Amino acid sequence: MAATLAAMTLEEKVSLCAGRDLWSLGGVPRLGVPSIVLTDGPHGVRLMKGDLGQAANLSEHEPATCFPTASALAATWDVALLEEVGVALGEEARALGVSVLLGPGANIKRTPLCGRNFEYFSEDPLLSSRMAAAWIRGVQRTGVAASLKHFAANNQEERRTYIDARVDARALREIYLASFEHAVTEAQPWTVMAAYNRLEGTYCTQHPWLLTDVLRREWGFDGLVVSDWGAIDVRAESLVAGCDLEMPGSLGRGDAALLRDVRTGRVPLAALDAAVTRILQLIQRTAGAREAGHTYDKEAHHALALRAAAEGTVLLKNEGGLLPVSPTSHLAVIGAFAQVPRYQGAGSSELTPTRLEEALGALRTRVAEAGGRLTYAPGYGRYEDRPDPALIAEACEAARGADAVLLFVGLAEAYETEGLDREYLRLPPAHDALVRAVAEVNPRVAVVLSNGAPVEMPWHARVPAILEAYLGGQAGGGAVARVLLGELEPGGRLAETFPLHLEDLPVSAMPKGPRVLEYRESLYVGYRYHDAAGTDVLFPFGHGLSYTSFAYADLSLGAPRLRDGDTLEVSVTVTNTGPRPGAEVVQVYVHAMSPGVFRPPQELKAFTKVRLAPGESRRVRLTLDRRAFAVWDAARESWAVEPGTYEVRVGSSSRDVRARARVELSSEAPPVARDVPAVYRDVRAPGGFSHEAFAALYGAPLPENAHEVPGAFTLNTPLMDMRASPVARFIHARMFAEASKVLGRAKKDITPVLRSMLQEASLRSLWLASQGLVRRPLIEALLSLSNGRYARGALALVRAALTLWR
Repeated sequence: MAATLAAMTLEEKVSLCAGRDLWSLGGVPRLGVPSIVLTDGPHGVRLMKGDLGQAANLSEHEPATCFPTASALAATWDVALLEEVGVALGEEARALGVSVLLGPGANIKRTPLCGRNFEYFSEDPLLSSRMAAAWIRGVQRTGVAASLKHFAANNQEERRTYIDARVDARALREIYLASFEHAVTEAQPWTVMAAYNRLEGTYCTQHPWLLTDVLRREWGFDGLVVSDWGAIDVRAESLVAGCDLEMPGSLGRGDAALLRDVRTGRVPLAALDAAVTRILQLIQRTAGAREAGHTYDKEAHHALALRAAAEGTVLLKNEGGLLPVSPTSHLAVIGAFAQVPRYQGAGSSELTPTRLEEALGALRTRVAEAGGRLTYAPGYGRYEDRPDPALIAEACEAARGADAVLLFVGLAEAYETEGLDREYLRLPPAHDALVRAVAEVNPRVAVVLSNGAPVEMPWHARVPAILEAYLGGQAGGGAVARVLLGELEPGGRLAETFPLHLEDLPVSAMPKGPRVLEYRESLYVGYRYHDAAGTDVLFPFGHGLSYTSFAYADLSLGAPRLRDGDTLEVSVTVTNTGPRPGAEVVQVYVHAMSPGVFRPPQELKAFTKVRLAPGESRRVRLTLDRRAFAVWDAARESWAVEPGTYEVRVGSSSRDVRARARVELSSEAPPVARDVPAVYRDVRAPGGFSHEAFAALYGAPLPENAHEVPGAFTLNTPLMDMRASPVARFIHARMFAEASKVLGRAKKDITPVLRSMLQEASLRSLWLASQGLVRRPLIEALLSLSNGRYARGALALVRAALTLWR
């Protein structure tokens, strides 16, 4: 690499630091440096057909196996299975000529309203980082690079390209960075993707503390940092901060400015050379993936996708043992999702599957073979929200008299998508109405959910069984059918809490912008909050039933006392006490008995999945390291352990603790104690997580959280905030029309989603999306006009026209 670097011209170095087009790097043909392809995504290879530089091809992809989304994969709690899926993804990427697969997403599920939660693993950083690490190991075993994303604090889709995330030091370290940390230090992804948003006032792509101090120096990351697509605001600053590669490219039209910055010293040559060296290293690391002749077994990958879907299916409720049902009985299958499944998320991860199994067909085949009877009714329009009385009546008639009703409901594509957050946790009204109506005519109802994140279930007490299938990928329908009939076990456990109501979440009452996002709840995310508040939940973190049962006995700790830095072995005997083979997820939580610093009541610190035959027992051993007891000491900027008594809790969910034991810890360097507002020691304290309480915890001035006004608009201001400008309204209308032409062909319900996403767009994103076809002077002229500076804008338009004619 050193010889190649030395032989490159300055122009070649600059050119290599940005994409050639939407999905590839240009390489350096003169020196034999090849081009490489990057593509989404986390649950399947989404390679665009045809010319990678043509946006018109965005909705057309090469077929690839669509595995379950991250929300379903996390519910498996199975790191070995995640690694298998990673290997399969890498094999398909190689076969399609892809060198970098853009995943996994390790962002914390701060709120179930985030529209992209289907693409993330968990509300818990330990589970998230372990799942991400396994995925990365698998992909990179094949010689394909993973790209861990979106680093960091990218926890909502609304205003994601503009919002400034403000997080207190402990929450940032213990929750949001921790979700990435183990994946980096243990799996060493070859690339990390910097997020769109700002963190503490600085864009993540231009954040030297985040990308250099933490990621490289502290965690030892030795790979390449790539921007999210169009996320770089000032290219010179991003390169110096440690963001090596700008994506997508602009056909070389952005190189001149960077060349100028290098020649004037704004960007040190050493910074450019470091970025180029990392890019050359990535190209070298992935050389094997570009060799000719790579293939993969489509049937084997489909079978793996089916197994993963079943392992991620969570049996939430099963009163009276309604499930599994018998194929020899009379079954009523209700719900259009059974026939036209919702099996993947919408946005940049959406792909074309190699095949698609739907539950209705799989159930029909098995019931027919067994001599049973099956009736079907759609119950609602597949893409309709409003209840249809005729369809509901037809469904009730089909359900009446059946031995069991398998009722398929969930969230349609427009409810969950990249670029758009959910407004509420409810199912579509048509789905809720259908469940209520069918439960009135037949009490033996098993509801099957297809969704990427938690939903409210106001009817949950009226049905005896609920099966959470998440977004199960192309084999999800077949997996669900086999689980319902008992051919496969529901192997999943929730990787997130299902609240009873949206109002039970502290973030539901917090502003999401317009300019600043205050993480006022600090450490109290997901089950950490619900446990602290003592709130009832619909289904707790870690919950999941089985078709068999398990008992825990003889918990023991490796030592009664520990010194700071010691590890602790936790061992417990788990027995399958039921009639069927099954898998149990053994979860270990740590509780500080008398903490001096505020902390959640308990936190997940270890887990493993154990498969047992009927009557089989196994001694399960897990290890707790120093970090299992440590907190971030903001005063010393290091991890510290509090001395005192800790309770180790072992169970099958955060609220189903089967055994407890205590250990004493000594520490000579405990964290520095500081006064904090009362709500952080008792989340039920009057006043709640207010702006004032957070400001005191944050310990630094918080910026004003207000819309920009005409005259103060910037290139990054979302068009939704520029509505007062007729110029901005015209631009939005034109963008919507053009985007509809590109994307609308493949979408039945794209209009509301597209309109909302384009409201988030800015003039800078328009410039970047054009790949250089729209010149920067024109964009700056439009900005002047939008700000009401008409004379300046008109003059700039003339200059832009002259530049174009040259």
